Amino acid sequence: MVWYQIFVERFSNGDPKNDPTPQTMQPAFEAPPGWRITPWAHNWYEPEPWAKQAKLSWGDELGLRRYGGDLQGVINKLDYLRDLGVSALYLNPLNDAPSLHKYDARNYHHIDVTFGPDPAGDQRIIASENPADPSTWKWTSADKLFLKLVEEAHRRNMKVVLDYSWNHTGVGFWAWQDILKKQKASSFADWYQITSFDNPATPASEFAYQGWANLASLPEIRKTNITTERKSGRPYEGNLSEGAKQHIYAVTKRWLAPDGDIGKGIDGYRLDVADQIPMGFWRDYRTYVKGIKPDAYLVGEIWWEEWPDKLMDPVPYVSGDVFDAVMFYQIYRPARNFFANVTESIDAKQFVAELQAEWSRLAKPTRYAMMNVSATHDTPRLLTDFFNPGKYKYQATPRDNAAYKTGRPDTDTHNRVRLYLMHQFTNVGAPHIWNGDELGMWGADDPDCRKPLMWPGIKFESETHNNYQPGAKTYDPVGYNAEHHAFYQKLARIRKNNPVLITGDIEFLTATGKQLSYRRFDKEQQVVVLFNLEKNSRSFKLPVKGRWTNLMHGTFINSDQVDLPPLTGMILRK
Repeated sequence: MVWYQIFVERFSNGDPKNDPTPQTMQPAFEAPPGWRITPWAHNWYEPEPWAKQAKLSWGDELGLRRYGGDLQGVINKLDYLRDLGVSALYLNPLNDAPSLHKYDARNYHHIDVTFGPDPAGDQRIIASENPADPSTWKWTSADKLFLKLVEEAHRRNMKVVLDYSWNHTGVGFWAWQDILKKQKASSFADWYQITSFDNPATPASEFAYQGWANLASLPEIRKTNITTERKSGRPYEGNLSEGAKQHIYAVTKRWLAPDGDIGKGIDGYRLDVADQIPMGFWRDYRTYVKGIKPDAYLVGEIWWEEWPDKLMDPVPYVSGDVFDAVMFYQIYRPARNFFANVTESIDAKQFVAELQAEWSRLAKPTRYAMMNVSATHDTPRLLTDFFNPGKYKYQATPRDNAAYKTGRPDTDTHNRVRLYLMHQFTNVGAPHIWNGDELGMWGADDPDCRKPLMWPGIKFESETHNNYQPGAKTYDPVGYNAEHHAFYQKLARIRKNNPVLITGDIEFLTATGKQLSYRRFDKEQQVVVLFNLEKNSRSFKLPVKGRWTNLMHGTFINSDQVDLPPLTGMILRK
């Protein structure tokens, strides 16, 4: 696959009639007077008039901003994605929720009402159901539009994977609302990690519960039968509350096999904060999913064992009984340290050693199934991550580090990112694109990585360049980067047209200083990939003498040696 991750609220507004309203943001968000949808081309760092009037902090304003991206916007761009070379869509949560990110579900079993064509009508349909009884569930207009998106994606030979967090819901979730009203008498009282219920005989409220990351807005699903230590960043044994578990199963089946038809359903799930959920549940979940759709793809988010230095060991999650793959941040960090000009720079020998150490822990087929991420909704954008020399994802916003560079990255950064992309698309595993990176977008860590996409044809306001640095304000022009987009297209095309880059073996040929080369090979073909990150030209020895095709430029080399200028790369096919 070539993965493309879509954050729908910021992707494309295909239907302005369904834009969020203060009412659809309830109960978690209270819009101030004068609130409006933020214009798509608005200067990201310029406070909205309603935010100024309400004297909101920058963080509070961004939590209330909405841009109106929706499913029609995604459908309208499917041909664009096909032409980009995308073969699998990973969609951030679509479940009905008041936030922009949708990890605070009101309903797991429905698509967000503002992503479809009839928010008010969908709310009436949802209100007519018994959410605890799947036999009463209906299809809203947003649900139907999502199924149309799946159909249209499949027609273009694209897979579709949905993002869910089974670890927590939002405070608007129907079962949580029932608990708030009935307390211990609620039928769902054992679904959540509640530490004490309210005592009606006292004037104060004793109601207390565990929220994910101690956030009261995200009440946690209750963990049961825990037999090993629970510690963030490490697997632990246990399960989930049985009632919540059965509801999760019903929701899972609804999207895998709508009305019992797996042909109309999605192709898998991306599973959020997987380390927070017990391994017993994950094993049961895999069995359940594969029983419905044996080839469904399950990819887990496992990340930090000890932030910001130690990444998790993926092995417990990809040994055949849990996930098919994880988001492989573990190989992006060393790649950044090799290709980017950063303080934790490593040489080619160290880079190869780190790659081989990660791969050696995995069965060979699993290495090829991994989702090779570089930037996501939870990280700085790729260009900005390369532009800033500090440690990966540490103090990666201007709020945490006033020296963090938020403006348009320079030419050296663009060149280095493109060398990294040549590696990402020729490496073992499936390359992943965070929506907008291919358009040339930049941005610091969350929330700045979630700007609305800068599609061609939209005239954006210039963006404040030095938001936290001293001195007079300067501005960057914002707009579509056609050259960068074409580079992504070319790499995806090279990968598709040379199957050895998808399934072939890998052998490292050169790993000296900042010189790296490797070959991908099978019985029929070999492709050699070379990088020179030195300050001077370097000569590379090729495996055999003869005619080699330069896949980036369509030219030919007839030799067993090639010279590379500084800060360049090459992809050669024999």
